[in-house]
Amino acid sequence: MTGDSGRDGRVLGYGRTITPALASGCHADCQEPCLRTNNCGGVKPDLMKYGRETLAIAQRILIELVRRRRSLIFWTIFPILILLLNGYLLTESDFVDLTQAEAYRIAVPTSLVGAALFFSCLGGSVSTIVAEREQRTLRRLFISPVSGLSYFFGVFLVHTYIGLGQALLIYTTAAVMGAPPEGALWLALLIILLSIASYVGVGLILGTQFAQRTEDVNALVATFGVPLLILGGAFVPSNLLPERLLLLAALNPIYHMVEALTLAAGNFDETGLSTELVSHVQFLLGFAVVAVAGGWLAYRRMVRVERRL
Repeated sequence: MTGDSGRDGRVLGYGRTITPALASGCHADCQEPCLRTNNCGGVKPDLMKYGRETLAIAQRILIELVRRRRSLIFWTIFPILILLLNGYLLTESDFVDLTQAEAYRIAVPTSLVGAALFFSCLGGSVSTIVAEREQRTLRRLFISPVSGLSYFFGVFLVHTYIGLGQALLIYTTAAVMGAPPEGALWLALLIILLSIASYVGVGLILGTQFAQRTEDVNALVATFGVPLLILGGAFVPSNLLPERLLLLAALNPIYHMVEALTLAAGNFDETGLSTELVSHVQFLLGFAVVAVAGGWLAYRRMVRVERRL
């Protein structure tokens, strides 16, 4: 981002001027450039400004993904193939007697959580941070009027778009195969959003603290993610796990994602939601809050480190 320099300030993109005082933050404890009014005495943040910046950043990242194409194509094809494969295996299995509709209905949660959201939201957020760092986009943001909070939520928003798109593809494919969605759709949407928030939050932690180059992404995702997928029932049904591993699975968010989506397809009692389903959703809610908070702290730490370089 280029602009002309003046005695009292710098003219940056978007036709805005940022003064030296604003470039270093209106307050002594400001860690990143921000645009505020000249009266710093307790001015409330401009929510509309944050909203516009968040949408602009999400749009920029999406445009970059569209230009590269490969990631979006793989994230589209891979979960559908996994769903078809899982559905076929369950239908043709000699160990269980399931109709095609029942098989695909069982395959939806594991395919969505284990194949779609995991790689696009967790692996994708790690890749986004690493790519932005390698292309020095983050450093250009330091001298722009875009706030760090807007960038943080922009990353969340773009992967929410992708995750919801994958969910729509998987549920549509299952419906074509004779297994239309059942149960409370609003509850399934809530679980999907909590899963996306959890994955992206963890991805930001891994991407900002452990991944320095593109080569680190696959190693990180495989090391941290694949054991959690297996333990969470995304590859192996959780009812086949021994009792000791089930105790560990209870601490695994992926296990709660799969179980919650499975139960949301129709597990209700006379008073409403089943107790087991509520417990899974409560765990996901708590984990999502912790993951988002941890991702924000990790992002802030990365910003401070990048500024010193």
